[in-house]
Parts: sequence; C-alpha cells; structure tokens
Amino acid sequence: MGKVVAKPEVCIGCHLCKVWCAVAHSRSKNIIKAFLHEESKPLPRVMVEEKLPVTFAWQCRHCQEPDCVTACISGALTKNPQGGKVEHDKAKCVGCYSCVLTCPYGNIFISEDKREIFKCDLCEGLDTQYCVSHCPNEALVYVED
Repeated sequence: MGKVVAKPEVCIGCHLCKVWCAVAHSRSKNIIKAFLHEESKPLPRVMVEEKLPVTFAWQCRHCQEPDCVTACISGALTKNPQGGKVEHDKAKCVGCYSCVLTCPYGNIFISEDKREIFKCDLCEGLDTQYCVSHCPNEALVYVED
C-alpha cells in the first residue's frame, strides 16, 4: 500500500493537483466537460497549503492507526487489511462528521451541501493518481510503504 507524499521544496502552489483531482473524480474524466458541462461539479480530495515561502499539497495519509476509523460510529470508514488504504463506504455514512473532527491532518472534507464526507481514495479504479501524474514540478510523489 502506498500514499501520496508532498515535496514542499519544489511545490509552486499552482493548485493543478486540486484541478486534476476533481477531474479524476468527475463522471467524464475530461477537464473541459468536468468543469463546464457536468451538473454536479467534481470536488477535489486534495488541498494546497499556502504559507509562503512554503507551499504544498496535502490529502489523506492513510494512517497506520487511523483516528477517523476509530471515531466512525457507523463503520463507514475502514482500513483495508490487504492494502492498508482507509476506505469510505458512502452507503453506511450517517453524516456525524466525527471522522472530520478526529483527523489530525484535516484531510476529510464535508461536501458543500453538507450531506456527505469525502477524502482521498488514491484515485481508486484509475491507472494513476491524477494529482501526482499532472503535477508540473513533480512535487507530489506516490510511494509504496
């Protein structure tokens, strides 16, 4: 199991990781269609911290012992025993946001309509992590644990 790691020394704060993350989670997987033509706008699972002179992207760390999984009252968040990835089952989620409150990194987000949470899923079902493959400075790297 791997995770995405930021290299702040080369991040320029362009936010392309957020744009491409949103595209990866859109229906069309096309940058133009995703932002101009899809009814519900795709949401990025990565945020960019801008405390100049250092900028870097951050997303779910898929922790070894995730507080969010422990705090989840409905069992919607689980740690996959095979890969170690923290997974979210939208059908089980009751919207209590205890995971949001307990994540020490602030990497679980609430949708704009406040109906669901979302977090990095390492671009599940895709060949590559879009934030990593589309970063112009290679400031994001996918590393295996």
